[in-house]
Amino acid sequence: MRISTTSCLCPFLVCLCFIQRCCGAGHHGAARVPSRNQTRVAGGETEVHHRPKRGWIWNQFFVLEEHLGPDAQYVGKLHSNSDKGDGSVRYILSGEGAGTIFIIDEVTGDIHATKSLDRERKTHYVLHAQALDRYTEEALEPKSEFIIKVQDINDNAPKFPGGPFVALVPEMSEVGTSVLQVTASDADDPTYGNSARIVYSILQGQPYFSVDPKTGIIRTALANMDREAREHYTVVIQAKDMAGQVGGLSGSTTINITLTDVNDNPPKFPQKNYQLYVPESAQVGKPVGKIKANDEDLGANADVKYSIINSEGANTFSISTERDTREGVVSLKKPLNYERKKTYTLHIEGTNTHVDPRFSYLGSFKDTAMLKITVGDVDEAPVFSMDYYIMDVYENAPGGTEVGAVTARDPDSRNSPVRYFLDSVEEGTRYFRIDESTGVVRTTQPLDREDMPWHNITVMASEVDNPSLLSHVPVTVQVLDVNDNPPGIATDEEAIVCESSRPGQVIQTVSAVDKDDFANGQRFSFALPSQLPVNPNFTLKDNEDSTASIIARRRRFSHLTQELYELPIVVWDGGEPSLSGTSTLTLRVCPCQRHGRVRMCQGEAFLSSAGLSTGALIAILLCIVILLAIVVLFITLRRSKKEPLIISEEDIRENVVTYDDEGGGEEDTEAFDIIALRNPAAAEELKFRRDLWEKILIL
Repeated sequence: MRISTTSCLCPFLVCLCFIQRCCGAGHHGAARVPSRNQTRVAGGETEVHHRPKRGWIWNQFFVLEEHLGPDAQYVGKLHSNSDKGDGSVRYILSGEGAGTIFIIDEVTGDIHATKSLDRERKTHYVLHAQALDRYTEEALEPKSEFIIKVQDINDNAPKFPGGPFVALVPEMSEVGTSVLQVTASDADDPTYGNSARIVYSILQGQPYFSVDPKTGIIRTALANMDREAREHYTVVIQAKDMAGQVGGLSGSTTINITLTDVNDNPPKFPQKNYQLYVPESAQVGKPVGKIKANDEDLGANADVKYSIINSEGANTFSISTERDTREGVVSLKKPLNYERKKTYTLHIEGTNTHVDPRFSYLGSFKDTAMLKITVGDVDEAPVFSMDYYIMDVYENAPGGTEVGAVTARDPDSRNSPVRYFLDSVEEGTRYFRIDESTGVVRTTQPLDREDMPWHNITVMASEVDNPSLLSHVPVTVQVLDVNDNPPGIATDEEAIVCESSRPGQVIQTVSAVDKDDFANGQRFSFALPSQLPVNPNFTLKDNEDSTASIIARRRRFSHLTQELYELPIVVWDGGEPSLSGTSTLTLRVCPCQRHGRVRMCQGEAFLSSAGLSTGALIAILLCIVILLAIVVLFITLRRSKKEPLIISEEDIRENVVTYDDEGGGEEDTEAFDIIALRNPAAAEELKFRRDLWEKILIL
């Protein structure tokens, strides 16, 4: 069998493959199917006749893709050596596309493609060929496989997947800085011809950018491109197959390139001189004005730090940067006073906070401006000479006594007169008044130190011409003490005298109190009243340390004879002039143990000796009452269980007893009480009474 194809499609290498495939096919067919040159003999052995071999003569076929002719495209010819040209051989084609895409002439073995093929969809088809005897349907050649390859043509243009593209490159970059690499793909066969060999070129974007024709890497082509001059660029890249030759197909894509910012611009003040008006009433710590240096850069590259340099107002004003607006905010550090200083001149410097050393050759990244601040005069409230005042006055001083004076002045240049008055909301107006012209503070009534030693008042001041401007100052008045209260003993409790007390024994030590206040400490003296006769029971000894001892003068006391004694004591203070007071000390006689411990002294003494408080006794009594209540309740319940149930009159059961005795006539009738039959209750009562009568008789 031999193959006939268009000679232009069968190169020398194809012929070599054809010879090798034919030899293999001949051996394969001889091994599987006995040919017509073999005959069988007895014993199952085959006798081989040496005749010329017949077999397939074929190889792979080629068909051009995208064939658009009116006739079916001729692919090739199948031929068997058994075919003598008389039409006795029938060729059959099976496999991929057989009968639909590829058809075969059963007589001649010619193969044609009936449809246009696309290599990018399917590169080859695997088919099977078979030669049969037309009359006996006997296989003349074994079924063999062959391939029809779709030969590529340049029918696909290069494409850029994912386009258009976006790229960033820093401004001021050097020539040759890589920006982006683009890659185009071609669906044609890269192993056949130049259909898929791509070359890149730039259609738009020169002279700023260039592209490598082989790799597609886009680079900067112009040095020092400035973002502030132009930020966005559009670059169009073309990819052309056939190595860029004429007739090749091409595709293009767009790259939007943006220059990113670098710090290549210093801050600049729009003007060199600025004016600012600030009233003298401006609050300390509050902003009074703003100033701004412009920077053409973006983001952190445009951050500016402001400072005051070589200025007389650096101690009065401060400047800071507002992050959002990048403005310099001027604030007040100290109060302004128009009468003292009317103008300030500040030198403001704005400096970039992020300086790129690569661009230091462009100069210093800072700028300065002069800010002149004019202080405005404001009608101010009066100012007191002191922040607070402390005054004093003696207690019991008559109303109208001068306590002190406050002073305020108008800080303005006009120096208007000032009026004084007290804050009417405070309670201090009950005790004090102030002269509205002089500021002298006086009392309205005598003051008592023991009642209120300190008074706090608020003095207000305003200009006579402008009462709306007010100022105030706190004034504290201390009430000084005078000796106007007599002293007395410090305790009101009774003193205990043991019955076994001896003469000279100290019964009690007493001290004194005084409402007055002595700067150097209180000194008290004690004595018994001189106008009274000598006390036979007790005497007093002044210890000269503001205490006194009560001493027994006789032996043995008896609470049965006299339980209570009263001892008047005179106390002197150390004031000028000295005051005295008489207090009475009560002494109670109580039985005591050997060591002087009180054994029993009425109820209170008993409780003290027993070690029980009043609360403890009350708790004990409550427990006793509760126990008694429980006992009574228990006895009541026991009794209620033993009592019989009350028998209802209607629930009376009677028994009728029959006797066989003869009656005695009237004698028996008289002896029997007929009432028992008529009234059972009476019968029961009668029975009871009879029983009772019997008992009485027994007694």
